[in-house]
Amino acid sequence: MTAVRIARRVAERAGVSTFVPFATSIIRDAPNADQVIAEVFRLTGTRLRVLPGREEARLSYLAARHWFGWHVGPLLVLDVGGGTVELAAGEDVEPSLTRSLPFGARTMSRQLGLNRTVRREHRGLAREQVLVHDRVVAALEGTSVEGHRAVGCSKVFQQLARLAGARPQHEGPFVPRTLRLADLRSWIPRLARLPAPRRARLPGISRHRAEQSLAGALVVEALMVATGSDEVEICPWSTREGLLLSLIGTGDDDECYRVA
Repeated sequence: MTAVRIARRVAERAGVSTFVPFATSIIRDAPNADQVIAEVFRLTGTRLRVLPGREEARLSYLAARHWFGWHVGPLLVLDVGGGTVELAAGEDVEPSLTRSLPFGARTMSRQLGLNRTVRREHRGLAREQVLVHDRVVAALEGTSVEGHRAVGCSKVFQQLARLAGARPQHEGPFVPRTLRLADLRSWIPRLARLPAPRRARLPGISRHRAEQSLAGALVVEALMVATGSDEVEICPWSTREGLLLSLIGTGDDDECYRVA
């Protein structure tokens, strides 16, 4: 509640004319979502907007397409959040494919029992790894993204890329960053051996995401395999920037932010 009040106060002081507070999957998919939204409104005067998962996928695609530029060609955008995974693909301003899957890093960490602070040997993850892979492959069956440029645009991708050797965020958003499948696979057994507090000491892994970092790595690996992506380019823009672009009416590829 405090964060919502502060955000609203900052927006009002800045003279913001359009204020669009939206909730991610942690509220959208909660069994008491309506009650939470009503309580936030009662205590803060702010009514949260809930975006459907496929709309989040569309907005991430819009953001990535504007970031990389009109000439990017066929684009595959992967967004691994805490609750869900969003996937969008296409060759034009709007995606021809959008999916939202219940395989977020936090969700899978809880389902697989990976959020404990004890260390685990990698061989003990075999069942969980196969389970994640099978679920993702089944969910994407019939989806053709061959020849698409794979882009990852979420904190999970950014942190895993940094862990695997990408340049740190303080060097700025214009530094090219990628995540290679081979590098990710080399880090999964290391993450499995470390309890969450020690994972938080690794490059790119923040303290509040340390517990779900292993599950996030397994989900990203499964996504890359299922989509045939040996390498994913990191995009610093995601759903938030896509929403802002929609609000200002930027929908033409000729108006893209930059070229890569």
